[in-house]
Amino acid sequence: MSLGAASVLAAGGGWKAFSMNSTSSSLLPEQLLQQLKPSPRMPVMFLGHGSPMNVIEDTHWRQSWKALGQELTAKGIAPQLILCVSAHWLTESDWALTGMAQPRTIHDFGGFPQELFDQQYPAPGAPEVARQLAAELHSPLDGSALLLDQKWGFDHGTWSVLLPMFPEAKIPVMQLSMPYGLAPEKHFEMGRQLRALRDRGVLIVGSGNIVHNLRAMQRGASDNQAYDWTIQFDTEVQQRLDSGNLADLSTFLDWGPQARLAHPTHDHYLPLLYAAGAVQEGEAPRVFNTAYQYAALSMRSAIWGLST
Repeated sequence: MSLGAASVLAAGGGWKAFSMNSTSSSLLPEQLLQQLKPSPRMPVMFLGHGSPMNVIEDTHWRQSWKALGQELTAKGIAPQLILCVSAHWLTESDWALTGMAQPRTIHDFGGFPQELFDQQYPAPGAPEVARQLAAELHSPLDGSALLLDQKWGFDHGTWSVLLPMFPEAKIPVMQLSMPYGLAPEKHFEMGRQLRALRDRGVLIVGSGNIVHNLRAMQRGASDNQAYDWTIQFDTEVQQRLDSGNLADLSTFLDWGPQARLAHPTHDHYLPLLYAAGAVQEGEAPRVFNTAYQYAALSMRSAIWGLST
């Protein structure tokens, strides 16, 4: 598979046009992360990111991401690397890792204020670690190594949540793509492989939305307003989170018509499967942001492995 075209497959509910801006970094090669070391187990999280405007507006979604970053810091949780799986990087049939030293900030949307396009997230990459992980991880389809990508960067599914959480942008960040055409259980299986990275200083972040239907959005809706099918699908996910039956999250396409209404395309649901796959047995979720944006986006989020 060629990553040139595949790495910019359009997520089926994107925010209008697509544009890219670059970031700059002065990090020297010897300053970049060279390898992962054993560490206390890092948390794993799934964040509902919603509208890109959340990163510049003082919404309680943004405030929750800021507070979460502050909590991690206060508890001495210092990731060596952040591995983000975003709804906005879809590949065709293979997984890829960003392998550049200076990932660019991608503004993959249109029709928003200039202030949003001015946002940059100049966190470094980790080329050597990416090379190691690409060889270490393997495709659940055929056991092949992952691909290394030099073109992508940080799309807004990544930087819009990391900027409030870690505004200094000093922790190396890597993105993992999602092969959209594969069965959901294959994405969960890849998440299972990511579990071991949590014991090597890697904070795993899935960024999407449990319900995501842009065509049905109601701009004036309050955070407590949602369609019946939004609430129904959101509740079914929450029940599985509560029960610990995380593998069953992969069966969402069989849950009835509410699944297709919740996800006309399921790019925003798939990051949940990576996060859920990386959960260790017996870890209970802390669920937060249990409300809605524009009636058709569930902002429900969860973190595992973080004591209260």
